[in-house]
Amino acid sequence: MTQYLAVDLGADSGRVMLATLEGGKLNLEEMHRFANTPEPRGDSLRWRIEVLFGEILAGLAKAKAAGARPKSVSCDSWGVDYGLLGADGKLMEPPYIYRDKRTDGVPEAVYAKVPKSEIFDATGIQFMQLNTLYQLVAADAEKGAPLRKADRFVMIGDLMNHLLSGKGVAERSLASTSQLFCPRKMDWAWGLIERLGLPRSVFPQIVDSGTRLGPLLPEVAAKTGLEGVGVIASCSHDTGAAVAAIPAAASDDWAYLSCGTWSLMGVELRHPRINADVLAANFTNEVGFGGTIRFLKNITGLWLVQESRRAWEAEGKKFDFKTLEEKAAAAKPFQGFVRTDDRRFGSPGGMPAKIRDYLKETGQPAPEDEGSIIRIALESLALTYRETLDRIEALTGRKIARLHMVGGGTRDRLLCQLTADAIERPVLAGPVEATAAGNALVQAIASGDLSDLDALRAVVRSSFEIKEYRPVGGKGWAEARARFAKLEAR
Repeated sequence: MTQYLAVDLGADSGRVMLATLEGGKLNLEEMHRFANTPEPRGDSLRWRIEVLFGEILAGLAKAKAAGARPKSVSCDSWGVDYGLLGADGKLMEPPYIYRDKRTDGVPEAVYAKVPKSEIFDATGIQFMQLNTLYQLVAADAEKGAPLRKADRFVMIGDLMNHLLSGKGVAERSLASTSQLFCPRKMDWAWGLIERLGLPRSVFPQIVDSGTRLGPLLPEVAAKTGLEGVGVIASCSHDTGAAVAAIPAAASDDWAYLSCGTWSLMGVELRHPRINADVLAANFTNEVGFGGTIRFLKNITGLWLVQESRRAWEAEGKKFDFKTLEEKAAAAKPFQGFVRTDDRRFGSPGGMPAKIRDYLKETGQPAPEDEGSIIRIALESLALTYRETLDRIEALTGRKIARLHMVGGGTRDRLLCQLTADAIERPVLAGPVEATAAGNALVQAIASGDLSDLDALRAVVRSSFEIKEYRPVGGKGWAEARARFAKLEAR
C-alpha cells in the first residue's frame, strides 16, 4: 500500500485528497474541503492565497491525524493566474483573479504590437482576454511596476508547491496555459516575450510533469506532522491532471471533456497542431503528461449554473445542485439557447437576468422559473459540445467514436444525457475526481510505483465506476442545432 496527497484547487473550491494505491487500484478519500472565495481589493478582484494555503495545511494535518503515511504531496490548480515572488521568495501581493477588469483593452494593444497570427504561431494557444500574457502586460503597465520589482512570477498550482517546498518553478502543463510558452520547443516563447517587452528575468525555470521538488519545508512539516514527505510537481494544471486520468485504452478514436466551472474539450496528440485553420477555430495546444499535447477548446462550463445558484441564494432561494438538476429535467426542452462564451456571462453577478437579457435580445422566449433557466444553460452547453466535437474532427481528421467525460460535471446526469443526445455518440462519464486521481498517479510514476501513462490509465479503469450514457435521440435535436448555429456571442 502506497499513499499520496493530492491538493486540487478550483476557482470555486479546493480539497485535499488522500490517495491510496494498492493491488492495482486507487482509492480516494477526501480529507478536507474548503471554499475559494475571491476578495475585492479596491476596484480589483484577488485570490486569498494565505487563506487557501492555511486550508491546505489544515487538510494535510487532518490526513496525518487520520493515520495517513503519504510518500508525497502535490498541488494542482486552474491555469493562467499567477503570483509575484520577491527576492525573499515571499508573495509580493495577493494575485489577481483572471476575471479582473485590468485586462480590458489589453489584447487590442498587444495585437497592435504583435499580430494575432504571430502570437498563435509562437504559442498555439487559444485567444482569451484572461490569458497570462495579457495579465503580465497589464501588470507591467501598473503604477509602481510590480512586475519589474519581482524576482519571478509563479502560477497558482506551482505557487502552492513553492509554499510547501521552497522551490518556485513552472511545471510544464501549467506553463503551457499562459500563451507565453512554445509547445514546439517545450520552452518559454522567448522571441514573443522579448517583442512584448516583458522582463525575461521573471520567467521561472520550466520542469517536467512529475518532477520531485524536495521535502516539505521544516515549518510546514512541523505544522502538519508530515515529516519526511516529499513535494512533487505532478501536473500542476488541473486539466492536465484530469486528462492524464482519462480511463481510455490506447487509441485515437476518443475525445475528452473535463467539465466543471470551465469545460475543456479535446483530443490527445503527439505534436502540436498550429495552422491557420486552428487559429480561425480558436483552439489551443496545451501540454499534457509525458509531453503529449492537449488539443482542446476552452468553453465556459457550469459557471452559468453556479452563478445562477448564487444569484438565487442572494434572493433567499437556496437550492442545491441536485434540486436544480431536477427542476431542469422537469422543464420544457428547447425553449431557447445562449452562447455561453458571450462576454456578458464572463463576470460574476446577476446570471439569471443576463441569460434572460440574451434570450430577449435574440428574439427567444425568456422564462422566469429556475428550472427553465438551468435547462437552457445545460442544453446550450450540450450543443456547444456538439459544435466543438465536429470542429475537432475537421481539424484533426479523426473520427471520434465516444466521449470520455470527467470531473464534477459528471454528477449532473441530465447534462451527461443531453450531451450524449447532442453529439449522437456514447458518453462515458467518470471518474468525478479525475483531477485528484491524475495528480496522485503522476506522483506514483514520479516515485517509481507506476511505469507510464498507459499503466496510470489502467489503474483508473480498474478503480472507478464509469457510467455510459447512450444517445436516445428524440425529436427536436436537429432543429435545435440549426437554431443554435444562428446565434452569435457578443
